[in-house]
Amino acid sequence: MAVTTPPRGRRLGRLERPAMTGVLVREITNFSSYWRSVTFSSTVEPTFYLLAFGFGFGALVSRVGGYDYVEFVGTGTVATAVLFSSAFPAMFGTFIKYQFQRTYDAILAAPVDTEELVTAEALWVAARAGVYGNVPLLVALVFGLDPAWGMLAVPLIAFVAGFGWACFGIAIAGFASSIENFSYVISAVLTPLFLVAGTFFPLSELPRWAQIAGNFNPLHHCVELVRHAAFGSDGWIDLARLGALVLFGLVMWRIAIHAMTRKLVD
Repeated sequence: MAVTTPPRGRRLGRLERPAMTGVLVREITNFSSYWRSVTFSSTVEPTFYLLAFGFGFGALVSRVGGYDYVEFVGTGTVATAVLFSSAFPAMFGTFIKYQFQRTYDAILAAPVDTEELVTAEALWVAARAGVYGNVPLLVALVFGLDPAWGMLAVPLIAFVAGFGWACFGIAIAGFASSIENFSYVISAVLTPLFLVAGTFFPLSELPRWAQIAGNFNPLHHCVELVRHAAFGSDGWIDLARLGALVLFGLVMWRIAIHAMTRKLVD
């Protein structure tokens, strides 16, 4: 008597740990071959910003917002390091993997769907941002920033912010028709957000409309959380800022999944 094998059930729309683990292991293994160059670019550029602004403007302006300017910039530049180590690698890396290397086609041939693929990629980029985002803070400690127990929360803040920006980068890569389109996003979106995040000068010195707009800038929330972790918590306001970063990450995560499903499956 012949034994019939029941048809394989349709994959459910949920995150399965083995699938995500497989993607993460692949990323870690691949990262081991180029970690030196990534570490160099992700740490040196924000550090240059810190040294240039901290000691350049610091020679003209000793205190800003009640802090020594080197301390002000040193804590604020963490958000810059997070942005550079999450949004940019996610944009360019994702586009190259699906457009030129066809890496995602190979991954999706395994029992992995786009939701698991995007989630694992974003978690990996966020983990890197959680590490590299601490470099400006460590440099600031060398140049006089007093250590505080609250700084232990900075890697978590960088991870949460990095996850949102990683999903943002993946979403942009999913919607972009060519890699040249990234220039529009960098110039029209990331650069303005970077400049009005409160990294190099307080938003209180800007016009009222810019201060209101800053409340919708995830980079600004990251800057304030890191600054308060170093100099003292702002209570419920900081919890609200953390909630804003979590909301930003969740929204961008769903958009990134939609964009990559549209690109790879639909």
